[in-house]
Parts: sequence; structure tokens; C-alpha cells
Amino acid sequence: MTSEEMAALHDRSFTTPRAWSAVEFDALLASPGAFLETATEGFLLGRVIAGEAELLTLAVAPSARRAGQGRRLLAAFESNARARGASSAFLEVAADNGPAIALYAGAGWETRGTRRAYYQRPDGSRVDAVVMSKPLA
Repeated sequence: MTSEEMAALHDRSFTTPRAWSAVEFDALLASPGAFLETATEGFLLGRVIAGEAELLTLAVAPSARRAGQGRRLLAAFESNARARGASSAFLEVAADNGPAIALYAGAGWETRGTRRAYYQRPDGSRVDAVVMSKPLA
């Protein structure tokens, strides 16, 4: 999947946080520890640094949701992160993104805290981020 394809899918998948550009995806993919997992109509970008994995973004095309792609991408992320030496993982998700929070919780991720007004919506309002983590060891 190219960075342009990722940016287009990200744009169809997100309003909060804002969609990322192809240039941003290229920069993230070039950063130390970054890795990409792909599915037919989705992708996940993560990284591992100093034994800790971060799930940077997970996007599944709106028309392909609730068909298991998100679960498969999440499982691949966890496996790849373990193989890269991560013993724990974390992510941030918009507090109003109930389906994503349910996906993560169903895979054993636990809420650890909240970042107040972390994301900005297109209308300028702010929404909290829920910080979730999972041991991988």
C-alpha cells in the first residue's frame, strides 16, 4: 500500500483526528522502529522504540468495517511488536470513537487515562483521547 493510498483511506476513515497526508505517512514510515500492517481494505501503522510499541493509526474502509479486518490488523501489530522486542503497547483513541474503543477492549487493551481536549475536530471543537495499553510479554 502506497503512502498516497494510505492517505486516501485515512481521509475516508477519520474526521477526528484529522486525516494524515501522504507526506506524513512517508515521514512516519521512514522513522526508526516504524512498521506497516496491511489488509485488503485497511492498514495499521505502528512503531517500537525501547521495548514499547505504539499503535499510531488503524484505518479500515467504512464499507469494510465489522468484517474482522481491524481485529486481524491488531493481532498482526501485536505479533510484529513482540517480534521487535516490545513487552508492552499503547495507543490513543478519540473518546467518542466507540467502535474503535470496543475493538481494542475486546482484544484485551485497558484504559489507562485520558488526555483532555487532545484532538481537534474540523469545526474547531476538541475531544479527549483515551489512552489504552496492553502487556505483550
